[in-house]
Amino acid sequence: MGGGRMDPAVAAGRAAVRDALGDVAPGSAVVVGVSGGADSLALAASLAFVGSRADWHVTAVVVDHGLQAGSAEVAARAAAQCRDLGLAAEVATVAVGEEGGPEAAARTARHAALQTRSAELGAVALCLAHTLDDQAETVLLGLGRGSGPRSLAAMATRTGLVRRPFLGLRRLDTEAVCAALGLVPWHDPHNADPRFRRSRVRHELMPLLDDVLDGGVAEALARTAEQLRRDTELLESLAAGWLDAHPEPRIPEIAAQHPAVRSRVLRRLALAAGASAGDLTAAHLAHLDGLVTDLRGGRRIELPGGIACTREADRLVFVPTPPVP
Repeated sequence: MGGGRMDPAVAAGRAAVRDALGDVAPGSAVVVGVSGGADSLALAASLAFVGSRADWHVTAVVVDHGLQAGSAEVAARAAAQCRDLGLAAEVATVAVGEEGGPEAAARTARHAALQTRSAELGAVALCLAHTLDDQAETVLLGLGRGSGPRSLAAMATRTGLVRRPFLGLRRLDTEAVCAALGLVPWHDPHNADPRFRRSRVRHELMPLLDDVLDGGVAEALARTAEQLRRDTELLESLAAGWLDAHPEPRIPEIAAQHPAVRSRVLRRLALAAGASAGDLTAAHLAHLDGLVTDLRGGRRIELPGGIACTREADRLVFVPTPPVP
């Protein structure tokens, strides 16, 4: 560590954890999701140091997706390194489905396992090791899909139980933490596999953008996400407040709202009726908006989650969609 001088990356990791978990009381249970990669090992190390001084009970949960040969050994090595750091560590083996493609299915299985174990342990925080680079990639992927501001706002430092202390750190920082502390990260071959869109964004698109725009692209995209998140939070609060004051809204009242608020009102109405949040797209909301603003009527909007929306007189009516035989 250079004659007692702390490595700057190690110091930054610990400071990020202190900032993100400053409200966690002594004696609390905290879970950290670990893959064995540099990001999650660096976060585990930072939590081990800060948590021991804050008197937290930190458990590392290593998720084994079982998608690659030798995954059990990789998970066991990651858990062993977490134990060497002084953490409780365990391996959770999950079954990955197919819905949404391999990346989305693995993410769904992983998050479900981490949330379940956090609940069992009574954890007040579930820490994930997303970095600023992950944030920038998420914004670019959302832009490519034509997603709305909710998607482009990407990941928040805190969402319910979930904390992301490293959203302000670069991937190079986590690698430096591992090097300074003698941790040996696993390099997932999927992260360099061009079959996966995020891998191509990481290894092809981001370097090209940095070259064309003279660097700083990741930081700029992360700032954009933060600005969009603030704006989105305000609009969501306005939509929620309007619905609280209009629990049974009529179509003319909805149509009179600003389009930015109106789309969020419609989304909330659709979700309350049973629409699938993960599959409800901007295109669905545009169709619902047309149902409200085009008074010629007569249309039926099919929504994900087995429901449809129609207009009856001056109200929107959500009805179950008959299953396809």
